[in-house]
Amino acid sequence: MDLQLKGKRALVTGSTAGLGEAIAKFLAAEGATVIVNGRSNDRAKAVAADIAEAGGLVEIALGDLATDAGADAVAATAQEGGHVDILVNNAGYYHHLNWKTASPDKWIETYDVNVLSAVRMIQRLVPAMREARWGRVIQIGGGLAGQPIPMQPDYNASLAARHNLAVSLARDLKDSGVTSNIVAPGAILVPAVRELLETIAPQHGWGDTWEDIERGCVRDMVPNDIGRLGRPDEIAAAVAYLASPYADYMSGATIRVDGGTIRSVF
Repeated sequence: MDLQLKGKRALVTGSTAGLGEAIAKFLAAEGATVIVNGRSNDRAKAVAADIAEAGGLVEIALGDLATDAGADAVAATAQEGGHVDILVNNAGYYHHLNWKTASPDKWIETYDVNVLSAVRMIQRLVPAMREARWGRVIQIGGGLAGQPIPMQPDYNASLAARHNLAVSLARDLKDSGVTSNIVAPGAILVPAVRELLETIAPQHGWGDTWEDIERGCVRDMVPNDIGRLGRPDEIAAAVAYLASPYADYMSGATIRVDGGTIRSVF
């Protein structure tokens, strides 16, 4: 299936590893010119080299989106080859904190990285999309936005803000030809997650093989209807759909890709 992304320019924030890397590679495979973003030049070059070796079109825009100066630099570099048609706000992180250890300054830090980084890029790139009468803004959210857990309260709240801003933006973009939507992953098997699970497996008694560890993790931590963790390309495919002209009728919507972890009718 041709998603009709040839000729489109896509900036994927935080795309030097994990989900962002998978999304960048998937969009490039669909024909988009992908702009890899991150703070590490070496990691960005490695991802760009993989994309180029596979025959994709790729550029790099380095910068820390948690600062205005970094966002300015990324936006300027990303638009050197033309305006950005597709913005995927993926950049973000979380601390392993709880209500006792998540101090207000950590809340501010999390909000700045996970929410304001997206706001900065929206404000810098969406005006050109409006002028072109076509564009896509896609937030990477998560189920914890609506069903938070006791741990990581600052992260849960930041995800809720990402979902909320995406819908507000969709309302603002009415009749503009630009859409704003959300992809909400569940627990996804990126390298950092596998490393963490293999480290904590002994204390949970999950076994020694990866198959046993994954099964135990899903049973005890992220129960879902599929019985496994998600794979990065499953998230990337949802993003690619929302980025395509086939999603012209999608506005302010959330696509959950979580194996049924979130138990909700709506």
